[in-house]
Amino acid sequence: MRISAGEHRGRRLRGVNGTRTRPTSDLLRQALFNVLGARIHGARVLDLFAGTGAVGLDALSRGAARATFVELDRKALARLRANLAALNLLPQARVLAGDVLPALSRLQAAGETFDCIFVDPPYTGDLAGRCIEILADGALLSDNGALVVQGFHKTALPERVGVLGRTWGRRYGESRLTLYSKETACR
Repeated sequence: MRISAGEHRGRRLRGVNGTRTRPTSDLLRQALFNVLGARIHGARVLDLFAGTGAVGLDALSRGAARATFVELDRKALARLRANLAALNLLPQARVLAGDVLPALSRLQAAGETFDCIFVDPPYTGDLAGRCIEILADGALLSDNGALVVQGFHKTALPERVGVLGRTWGRRYGESRLTLYSKETACR
C-alpha cells in the first residue's frame, strides 16, 4: 500500500497481516479522491473504520487540514500511529480508539463537523447502514461536505435518509463507492 498522490505520494504504508482489516485499494482511493476533487484541500476529514489509515493519510497528503481516525482493532491502531509518525503527520491527526458508533455519538455531542466523512466498515453486517442513519441528521457533516461509503457491491444503501441524498455511486470489483451530500447544500 502506498500514498497515491500529494506531498507524500509513493510513500509506503505499513499494513496489518491477516484478514481482520481490509485496506482500501489504491484504485479505490484514487477513484474516491477523483470524485472529491479540490474539496479535499483544507478539509477536516473523519475516517471511520480507519484500519491503518490509508484513506485519511491520503487525504492529508492531498492537502486536508486535519484528520480524525476511528478504529477499534489494536494492531491496526498501532500501524496507524506508526504510519502517522513515519509521515510526520501526527500534528494534523487525532486517533480515537474504540467502536465507531459510540464515537459518532461523542463527536456529535461535542458539536464537531467534518467536510469529508469516509465510512469503510466490514462488509459483513449492516454497519454501513447504521452509520448512515446516525449521520442522517447532517450534524457532523459541514453544509457542502461529502459522506463517502465504501461497501460490498451487493449491499443496498438508501437513496435518501434524513438530510442526506445519494449523489454518486460506482462499483469497483467487489466494492462500491457511494457519495452522499446534504440535500440543502449548494451544489
